[in-house]
Amino acid sequence: MRHWLFPLLLGVILAFVGYHVALAQFPRVLMSLATHRIAKGAGYNAMFAAPLATDKARAIVRPSPDLAYSSCPFDLSKGPVLVDVEPVPAPYWSLSVFDARTDVAYVRNNIDAGNQPIRIAIAQAGQPVPDGMTAVRVTGTTGIALLRILAPDRAQFAAIDAARKKSSCKALS
Repeated sequence: MRHWLFPLLLGVILAFVGYHVALAQFPRVLMSLATHRIAKGAGYNAMFAAPLATDKARAIVRPSPDLAYSSCPFDLSKGPVLVDVEPVPAPYWSLSVFDARTDVAYVRNNIDAGNQPIRIAIAQAGQPVPDGMTAVRVTGTTGIALLRILAPDRAQFAAIDAARKKSSCKALS
């Protein structure tokens, strides 16, 4: 029985390490890769309006061809990031903020917002945010703010595209 004690203990240790890597670190690694990939569009703390998805588009896993995506990969290492979303003439649009672990920190759609602008400050705990801004607290220093807009008719996309490009994302200076 004693000769099984070391392999059993080693198995428990390896199971714990595997659990930690798979469940605790894997989401963080995936989000880091996604954030860096999306930041190639316009950089960090800047809103990037991606073209409509096609069957070749893969910046976002399985993008919907009916949605127009604008994204802001953010970096809070130097302070909060302000996100301003202007209403869009579309039947549905939403803003979601994902933190470094892929957790959703904030979601608001056009109905929740009453078709009014959404103005948030993404910040870590302890970072000050301007008065009048909705504070969205996240874990980690990086993440993605994602604006999704339903564009069911491609003939209306020009108006939707012009309106979504009025939205912005910038570091608080």
